[in-house]
Order: sequence, then structure tokens, then C-alpha cells
Amino acid sequence: MAIALAILGWTTFGIAVVVAMGLNMVGLFGNWVILAALGGAWLAYGFEPFGWMGIGAFILLAVLGEVLETVFAGVGARKFGGSKGAMVAALVGCLLGAVAGTPLFPILGTLLGACAGAFVGAAIYEYLKHEAGVGQSLWVGTGAALGKIGGMIAKFTCGLLMLATAWVTW
Repeated sequence: MAIALAILGWTTFGIAVVVAMGLNMVGLFGNWVILAALGGAWLAYGFEPFGWMGIGAFILLAVLGEVLETVFAGVGARKFGGSKGAMVAALVGCLLGAVAGTPLFPILGTLLGACAGAFVGAAIYEYLKHEAGVGQSLWVGTGAALGKIGGMIAKFTCGLLMLATAWVTW
């Protein structure tokens, strides 16, 4: 019976990790799924493998992944010559685009909507508020979209760091 439970537990853990990394690749909540899977393993093993410090590190990495993903779109807009307002517009556009894109094309729509929203938000802001030319506005929008992609890569990397930390401390 114990072997069957161990196999079931590790299989569930493995599936959760694969699903989580897939969610991270499309800008969704994968690191929180990893955190839940690690928390489940921690409970199942009687709080032994990681300790409170390990769980704290996993929580910090999950939060860091979300912060980086959110901030990078604005930073991308700024690095491509956008104003501070374009940074905010990229962040708002990213969120609105993800929400709008999700029902159109589940999962992939979230990713595409977030990138498109960051692009549109930053480009329109620059065009309307700073009277930048079309070319410059599109350039700032491109920076926002690339920043969003960079943010998703950073979030994915935080997920990998969570798993690597669990592996090392187990």
C-alpha cells in the first residue's frame, strides 16, 4: 500500500510540475502550481525535506516571477525610448490584453493578448500623449512586447529555480 501511495504521489507531483511549466510558458500561474506541489510533498513527508526556510524561498521565487513578468513589459517600453507613462500603459495593456485574449483562444490567447496589449498600450500612449511619430510609437510598442516575452522567460526561470532548490534540498 505504501508503495502504491508513493507512486501515486510522485506521479501527481510530476504531472503538476509539467503542467506548471507549461502554464509559465504562456504567462499564467505556473509557479503557484509548483509551490502547491512542493507544499504537498512537504506535508506528505512530515515537513522534513525543505524546512520552513525552503518553503519561504519557494514563496519568494514565486512572487519574484510574478513581479518580473509584470515589470518587464514596462521596462521594455522604456528601454526602447518610451516615457514613464508608456511604461504604465504597457502594463495596463498587458493585463487587459491577457484578459481579452483568453476567451478568444484559451491559453495561447493569454500569451498573445498580453504581448499585443503591451504593444498597443505603449504605442498608443506614446503616439497620443507625446505626439511621437508613428515609427517611434511602434518602436516603443515593440519594446513593450519584447519586454513581456522577457518577463515570461524570467518567470519560467524562477520556476526552474524553485525546482532546482527543491532538488538540492531534498
